[in-house]
Amino acid sequence: MTNTAQRLAEIRGDVPPKRHNARTIAALTGNPGCTRRAVLDGAGVDKPKLAERVGFPARFGQSRFAITRGNAFEARVKADGGVELLRLVAERLGVPVPAAASWTDLGGAEDLPDRHERSRAALTAPGDDAALFDHPLLGLSVAGQRVHLEPDLVAARLAGRFHVVEIKSFPVVDGQADPAKVSAAAIQAAVYVLALRELLAGQGRDPELVSHEVVLVCPRDFTNQPVASLVDVRRQLLVLRRQLDRMDRIEDLLARVPAGFTADPTADPATLTAALSAVEARYAPECLAACELAYFCRQEARARTGAMGRPVREALGGVADVAEALALAAGERAPQPERAEAAALLRAAARLRAEALAGDPA
Repeated sequence: MTNTAQRLAEIRGDVPPKRHNARTIAALTGNPGCTRRAVLDGAGVDKPKLAERVGFPARFGQSRFAITRGNAFEARVKADGGVELLRLVAERLGVPVPAAASWTDLGGAEDLPDRHERSRAALTAPGDDAALFDHPLLGLSVAGQRVHLEPDLVAARLAGRFHVVEIKSFPVVDGQADPAKVSAAAIQAAVYVLALRELLAGQGRDPELVSHEVVLVCPRDFTNQPVASLVDVRRQLLVLRRQLDRMDRIEDLLARVPAGFTADPTADPATLTAALSAVEARYAPECLAACELAYFCRQEARARTGAMGRPVREALGGVADVAEALALAAGERAPQPERAEAAALLRAAARLRAEALAGDPA
């Protein structure tokens, strides 16, 4: 075991690392400035258990009913070797529906290296015949570490190109779906597209054989009838590549962590709270929908301007404390030269607020 691997094992405690998935990578790359999140995910810490241990349990996730409904819909779409799925994808792509297509299930095995090798062999084998590959195991570098992705998706090869197919249980009503859910599905799908492109490129094949158009299959109008849509994830791919490139190597991240830092969910809550507080976080309200530790970080950031959102934090140009922002707005404190612009903005906002209150008939 390398020194880095040993340090990561010490951080998470005597438990195996949590496996990454597209959701965790999307959330991690969505906030690349958060050292706390990057270190915990790099070490494979069980963040839901950690959040519960420090008294701020996560409050998001699917209900059992939603999971059951989603599983039933997925089974319906994949039935009979994916015959209906093949038809949906082909018709949405505007290509002839193949008379037949091979179906390869690459899931099930717990031996990750073996499963990854089976996925690599199946997805890069010569041939352009129509094929559906279920649960391929892909890989991606995150914070200097190679992680396995276990996508719950189908890679469809049609007309010589691969298309990532995401099956989701949220409905499409009158041709429209929840924009937030579509956006989340798009960034997760972009993770899969990037990983699949890297797999092909590693075998000397053209990564552009993996299309930037993802096929999203959802129920139509609250029924169990599937409908397919195309989602262009080029923008998400650009964001993903840029943010992954910006992320530090795990060794650099560990250099910012105090010696003896632990995130072992079995440790004493007071010890964990003190340890977490010693590692820099970058909380924003958007974290509430993506990070299991968001409520802990929000409590910690209550007196910080960042708690009001990234636009506020960026507009205030380094004014991190709410008390300092209020003092600058009231003219009670002279700003440092590098904060003069932020101070002027705060004073202008204070004047507008005073004028609005003065003109309020109530």
